This record gives sequence, C-alpha cells and structure tokens, in this order.
Amino acid sequence: MELVLNFGINQKTLKSYLIAATTVLMAVSNAFAQSNTLVFQSDFGLKDGAVSAMKGVAMGVSPDLKIFDVTHEIPAYNIWEASYRLVQTAPYWPKGTVFVSVVDPGVGTERKSVVLLTKSGHYFVTPDNGTLTLVAEQLGIEEVHEIDEAVNRRKNSNESYTFHGRDVYAFTGARLAAKIISFSQVGPKLPGKIESIAYQKPSFENGKVSGGIPILDIQYGNVWTNVDKEVFNKLNVKIGEDLHVQVFHLKNKVYEGKVRYVNTFGEVKEGANVGYFNSLLNFSLGINMGSFSEKYKVFSGNEWSIILTK
Repeated sequence: MELVLNFGINQKTLKSYLIAATTVLMAVSNAFAQSNTLVFQSDFGLKDGAVSAMKGVAMGVSPDLKIFDVTHEIPAYNIWEASYRLVQTAPYWPKGTVFVSVVDPGVGTERKSVVLLTKSGHYFVTPDNGTLTLVAEQLGIEEVHEIDEAVNRRKNSNESYTFHGRDVYAFTGARLAAKIISFSQVGPKLPGKIESIAYQKPSFENGKVSGGIPILDIQYGNVWTNVDKEVFNKLNVKIGEDLHVQVFHLKNKVYEGKVRYVNTFGEVKEGANVGYFNSLLNFSLGINMGSFSEKYKVFSGNEWSIILTK
C-alpha cells in the first residue's frame, strides 16, 4: 500500500512536485547568476589607467558585478576589428551578458550612444559607429535604445567630453548588468537598425570562391577569411589537395600561390603553407610553425580580399 502523507499527497506526487520546484529554482538561480556579468572591450591598451577607470566606475555601481574582458588591444580607432571581436566571442557567453565596447574615434560628436539587445539575448553598449555590424547581422536585432545621458551618465561628469567609455558606457552597462535599470530605462527606443560597415560577402561564381579577410589570428599570423564551408564546398576540393590562392589589397595582387587543404597543421611538414577551417569554421591560411601574414605581408580589413580556385 502506498503511503499517503498527512496533507493528502502521496510520495510519488510529492516527488514530482519537488523535482519540478527544483528545476524552477535552478532556472531562476541561473538567470540571476548570469544577469550581473559585464564584459569590456576597447582600443585603450593597458599602458595607462583608462581600463581600470571603467572597471572602477562599474564596481562603484555594484560590487557584485562579475567583470571580464574581450580584449583591450583593438588597434587604435579600428571599429571593424571591434565588430569582429564581439561576434567572435559573444555567442559563447550566457544570455543576459552585457558587453561594453569602446572604440570611439568620434567621441563627443553627434554619433549616437546605444544599447543593442540581440535575438540571442545579449546586450551591447557602444557608440553606434559600425561596432555593431556583425553582431546585429549574425545574432539578430531584437531592440535598440539610445542612451539617455540625462539619466545614465556618471554623476558630475558633464564637463568631460572625451571619455564616454568611463562616464557613459561603463556606467550604463554596469547599471543594466546589475539590474538597477531595465532595458527600457536605458533611453528611447530607436528603429531596429544600426550603423553598419560595408564588407565583401563570400560568394561562388564561375568556379571561383571570393571573400574578404576580416581579421588575423594575430598571435600566430594566420589569415582568417569569411569564406564559410557552404560556399567553400562548391569548389569540390578534397582534404589533401592543393588550392590556388590569390590575395588582393585594394584590388592589387599581394600574394599568389598554392596551399595544401588540410584539417590540421600537423598534416604537412614544418614551414609548409596550408589552407584550413578555423575554430569559427571559416577558411584560413597558415604556415605550419610560421606566420603567413608576416611572410607574405598579408593583413586584414575591408580593403583585403581573396580568390580561391582548384
């Protein structure tokens, strides 16, 4: 006979209730744990106190924030690279994470200060100067709000015109991450679009794959293109075969040669050129134990492009 508790619920039913309640509590706990995460990116470097000042402002808003970094080594004024580094990393962070990205050559001008909520549930606090190009495209735009600096600006900072990273973006991002303000309290809602940077999309035509070179794997000198597997596979090249590669800067040919298409660098001898798919599953160029970028003077940005043929 099944035991019935004094309040009329048998053990089996009670167990189901407890499991359900535990699941709900864990979900709520996870939501709160993820809601106070703040991630910084800038072109400030770490030679002075700018990054520390931003983090100090954030901690002053809430000492309970969990603060991390994407990088502070974006080349000075390089909005495109800031855009790429955000989309490279943001998908791996929990929903609700707030990113503050400050690469702002137009600081103090009429460019808008905004917060973007993507369809993936991530927040991006930044000047609307092209920084949001790739996260908006790949993660989707849910809503965009302009920062109301009458409310969301560090106290007594109105006479400072050149450090919005500290006075506006860090302050607003911290308040949002700490749930001191809601998304709607950031400021007025804007039309669902952002300033974007034009760039070459990958394509296949007449037996050729064309694409851009958005970024370098800077530590090792590998050259990352934006050619994904879907486009690349139209070449019908098999692992172990050679590819013909042409690289252009402003339509001037910088490199032409062959690379071996491999899964990993260890499949070729040291010093050999390779073509492979990087961790983001985009086609890339490298040298086993060497720097393709340094050897062939191939760099990255919107003015760089690549053509691949069999």
